[in-house]
Amino acid sequence: MKSVFVAGATGYLGRHLCREFSRRGWYVTALVRNAARAGDLDADTLVEAEATRAETLRGAMEGADLVVSALGITRQADGLGYRDVDYGANLNLLAEARRAGVGRFAYVHVLNASRMPGVPLVAAKADFVVALQASDIASTIVAPSGFFSDMQAFFDMARAGRAWLFGSGTARINPIHGADLARALVDAVEAGRGWIDVGGPETFTQSEIAALAFAALGKPVRITRLPDMVRRTALRLLPFVTPRKVHGPAQFFLTAMAMDMVGAPTGSRSLARHFSDLAAKG
Repeated sequence: MKSVFVAGATGYLGRHLCREFSRRGWYVTALVRNAARAGDLDADTLVEAEATRAETLRGAMEGADLVVSALGITRQADGLGYRDVDYGANLNLLAEARRAGVGRFAYVHVLNASRMPGVPLVAAKADFVVALQASDIASTIVAPSGFFSDMQAFFDMARAGRAWLFGSGTARINPIHGADLARALVDAVEAGRGWIDVGGPETFTQSEIAALAFAALGKPVRITRLPDMVRRTALRLLPFVTPRKVHGPAQFFLTAMAMDMVGAPTGSRSLARHFSDLAAKG
């Protein structure tokens, strides 16, 4: 039986990864910070460790054929930043994987990272990718366009009665459901692929996503388009007027909103259905 070690297992994507590997017959070891709070992970073994502390990982990957890392932070906490987690913690995982003789390391990156060098979240991930590709371990890099969970912002605006967009609202994205992304990643690993840019099956403009959210809620479409200068000004000011845990993710989303984020279409799950499910939950 093939064995996989999943880091970031309790996150949105990590749970889908554990489920997909388990469904395909892999032995799944999940890295967690607190096993009692891990919930119903589809994992055969839970390993409690702190990836930011290399010594706690010692021996955790023995016998693993593959390490998959979806480890990263979107909202900084515990005094840790992107360099500590998205870069440093993943370096610790890579070092332990090499020490344990793991055959392949798969990493969840960001689509269009080369176009966002000034965004700290993306820069930390990109620097880790450089280190991974320079190492002597086989690698698979998966760069998704954006998750369905990221589209929550559009749904929340629609629920409040008005969506606020920057510029024309015509930038395109094909967001992907976590389960579809997990399947694409496992497919790429099993095929020995080095890199995939991936998105969901449907491509939308930002205005179309907002309209989908209003439709799911049964509300009239109300969209206000702000001059793109507002977005650019916010990018410059946010680091000075908001705490790091706020402006970090905001810098990423405001930068990504100004470009097309379209990966190779894959999967079958519908964003309209996702919004309808959110609306049904109230």
